[in-house]
Amino acid sequence: MRLITANVNGIRAAARRGGLAWLLAQDADVLTLQEVRASEDQLRAALEEAGFTGWHVAHSPSTTARGHAGVAVLSRVPFEEVRTLPDDTFAGQGRWLEVDLAAPAGPVTVASTYVHTGEALTPRQDEKYAFLALVEERLRQWSTAGRYAVLTGDLNIAHTEDDLKNWKGNLTKSGFLAEERAILDRWFDGHVVDVHRHLHGPGPGPYTWWSWRGRAFDNDAGWRIDYHLATRPLAERARTASVGRADSYAQRWSDHAAVTVDYDLGGIRS
Repeated sequence: MRLITANVNGIRAAARRGGLAWLLAQDADVLTLQEVRASEDQLRAALEEAGFTGWHVAHSPSTTARGHAGVAVLSRVPFEEVRTLPDDTFAGQGRWLEVDLAAPAGPVTVASTYVHTGEALTPRQDEKYAFLALVEERLRQWSTAGRYAVLTGDLNIAHTEDDLKNWKGNLTKSGFLAEERAILDRWFDGHVVDVHRHLHGPGPGPYTWWSWRGRAFDNDAGWRIDYHLATRPLAERARTASVGRADSYAQRWSDHAAVTVDYDLGGIRS
């Protein structure tokens, strides 16, 4: 199963820049998207125009702040079930969607998430922590059940110094706070594996986000904040991982790069 996660930074903008054509060409089985920033009709129109005919689509748009957030999962095979987090606190924010898929090796759960950016020492950071607590409980449930499951998406947290070029300048900023990094420590110690880092080995990088401003992309002054976090049974089936970094600034179709992982599940295509 080739699974690609991508923060598209607006599905319609990504389509205009060639992002959907790039994703279609990667021969994925499942795609998870974040910051879709579109209505259901707008998403489906963009996908149809890009050639995603016959794909199954699940979408959780933001209804509380239209034009923001929004997550989606696309699959070549039908979904067995589609769910959001079992809590009303973040209902309508378009930050979590998970699906179950059938595979020869056993059912697999794939989630797409977009975590709040946060802002240190503000209510916005408190909201980020509250959402992460819900995610952690979901990961615990997956791990306890021994499921094949993977959380993909933009966590807006760089885990270690290897995941952020300018880590010294960001120690007091949301995205690299000690409290945020400790949450990921806890997840990795108990529930899930950082598949990309596990397969790639030590950094620095490869990064997955660069500011549009200045020469951050040209100088590779980025952050690794887009993840595949798999339960241990699924992580053991991960074979390859890569970052789809554009060859040049002019070829970027998002401020993020897609992260691709191939899992050996015996195939899921019909």
